[in-house]
Amino acid sequence: KNKINLLKNKKQNLLNKLKKNLINNKNQYLILVNKIKTKFSLINKFNKRTNFIHNKIIFVSKAKSTPTPPLSKGGANKYIRYYLIFSIFMILGSLICLWFYWTILQDLPNVNEIYNPPKLSTKIYDRNGVLLYTFYKDENRSWVELSKIPKIMIEATLAIEDKDFFTHRGISIKGIFVALWHNIKNTNTNRWRGGSTITQQLVKNVFLSGEKTWKRKITELVLAIMVEHKLSKNEILERYFNQVAYGGETYGVEAASEKYFGKRIEDINLGQATFLAGLPAAPSSYLPNGQGLTLAYQRQAQVVEQMLVAGFIDNKTADKIVDNKIEIIKEDRSIKAPHFVFFVKDYLEERLGFENIERRGLSIYTTLDIETQKMAQNIVTEEVAKVARLRIGNGAAIITNAKNGDILAMVGSKDYWSSEIDGKFNITTTQRQPGSSIKPINYLLGLERGKSLGSIIDDSPITYQIRGQKPYSPQNYNGKSLGKVTLKTALASSLNIPSVKLLNENGVENMIDLAQKMGITTWNDRNRFGLSLALGAGEVKMTELVQAYSTFSQLGEMVKINPILKIYNYLGENVYEKYIEKEKVTEPKYAYLINTILSDDMARAPIFGLNSKLKIKGKTVAVKTGTTNSLKDNWCIGWTPEVMVAAWVGNNDNTSMSWVASGISGATPIWNRIMREMLPESLPDVTWSVPEGIYRSFSCGHEGLFTDGREKGMVCPPTVTPTPKI
Repeated sequence: KNKINLLKNKKQNLLNKLKKNLINNKNQYLILVNKIKTKFSLINKFNKRTNFIHNKIIFVSKAKSTPTPPLSKGGANKYIRYYLIFSIFMILGSLICLWFYWTILQDLPNVNEIYNPPKLSTKIYDRNGVLLYTFYKDENRSWVELSKIPKIMIEATLAIEDKDFFTHRGISIKGIFVALWHNIKNTNTNRWRGGSTITQQLVKNVFLSGEKTWKRKITELVLAIMVEHKLSKNEILERYFNQVAYGGETYGVEAASEKYFGKRIEDINLGQATFLAGLPAAPSSYLPNGQGLTLAYQRQAQVVEQMLVAGFIDNKTADKIVDNKIEIIKEDRSIKAPHFVFFVKDYLEERLGFENIERRGLSIYTTLDIETQKMAQNIVTEEVAKVARLRIGNGAAIITNAKNGDILAMVGSKDYWSSEIDGKFNITTTQRQPGSSIKPINYLLGLERGKSLGSIIDDSPITYQIRGQKPYSPQNYNGKSLGKVTLKTALASSLNIPSVKLLNENGVENMIDLAQKMGITTWNDRNRFGLSLALGAGEVKMTELVQAYSTFSQLGEMVKINPILKIYNYLGENVYEKYIEKEKVTEPKYAYLINTILSDDMARAPIFGLNSKLKIKGKTVAVKTGTTNSLKDNWCIGWTPEVMVAAWVGNNDNTSMSWVASGISGATPIWNRIMREMLPESLPDVTWSVPEGIYRSFSCGHEGLFTDGREKGMVCPPTVTPTPKI
């Protein structure tokens, strides 16, 4: 009992002390309350040990009835203030998280796009690797693997852009503060330094615009961290060197090296590396021309300084680089063989299905030989100038390898850049009337249908009455008629009347069928054509006429023309390899007979003379001319077993040439000069082997070539215009 009373007294004393000493301090109040509770705990333990349950109940009852001292007004307000501050911070934090999600994370680009290749330029080369042209849209860029980028280029870039590249994880806090302090010290100079890492710069180029906002910067930081988790350091470096701008439309170190130094990036020296490394910081300001070049040299000095600090070079090397200014070459943006280049572009898209080649980073090796192209272009330009008095304003030519269809040269006009003649218009791919140059197809059809070289055709005037049309009366070029002539003489002398009569026998539909088998695609609307088709009234493309006449050159096989050798993608993988497309059109013996007629100088002598420009000294060459009745087109096309050459003169606006313009005075001089260049006297003559089914025989008093049984049953006329022996 005494102990209980003692404890009661202690309790009361403590409560009194609390009332007297409480000083608006919640924490102190709670400590005191805890002490009281501890004392109560001791009392409870004591009651259990002494079994004074009744007294315990009384004690607890009294203890509960003891009034709790109220908080002071100041203590309550402070507690509420703390709660409000905590609540405000929680609300602000939630709002910031929501803002970050809705404005940054919600609109965040797909980081996996970092794996996609950028826009890459496509390069067109000739067959020997000479660059003809670079196709690109907005950004001129060529992909290069990191292994081909010199160590000096990598070190120069790391020194000026991101020394800690291999240690940070996308962003560098140290780099940001170092750059900030550097810029504060150099406020009045142009020696500014950025705080972005190489990863951040890559992200900015791949995903973001150039706007300077906090939102873009935060997005850049987030993406940089994500990219570091996606790619290795070397992969990031490779993409950086291929993505960033180096001035104007030039992107990536490979394109920059080619533009400014005329060499591949793997071939640059240390001075050139330091120059290039400085450009990405401000590619527009450091564009190497005028004032930009001065700034670029100053920036190069900064790169050298940072390389020295980083220990990549010594003082002697640094001084040497700064003292010796890098020479910037004058960029050659001229296009070589422009008509051919754009023909290749169309061919890739229409025939091979390559779309958007300006962005695909292809390396296209073509069949063109640039030296042959230059030769042909010069000849066309010179010869057209010589016949300007004949109201001839333009010319064109094609050279192909007759065996495989490779286009060796394509001259679409006398001057690609001439606006006066609309020089960019490619005559070789345009539909023009071929005149008499189309006649060999008609005569080939005649041979297939039973004619022989000795078959007689009456070269006498005739008028065809065709229902619904005006009467048609073909005439020879010189207005004269030779009477009854052999098929060989009619073709060799390019007589018009026999050609029309032969087509009347053969049938217009049959000639169209044969022409289409030979590669002519412009005669699909058959209702447009009649007997005048025999004289070239149906338009053709020079590219297709060359293709069609490969049937003669290759003894019955049509070889499709081809401008492409091989194509590589930006990774260097071969995605296309040339293959020769051939189709058998006719029997070798019939093609051979056409060749013998058109390569016989004596056979065409009565009309063209013995020493005309259709003759190539010491060489067996089949050749055919053609002039339209309206004098708007003049052609000459000739071939050997190995080479095919076609030439054209006329006017792009379809105005007529002078009446004296002919196959001899117009396109033939172009053809003759080109063919002599292609068949120099030092080379042996290559001619056609006699195919099976051809033999010599006498018929009607003359020796000639025949196919099996063709000379039998021939009716010899009483008078036949003599056919020279072959």
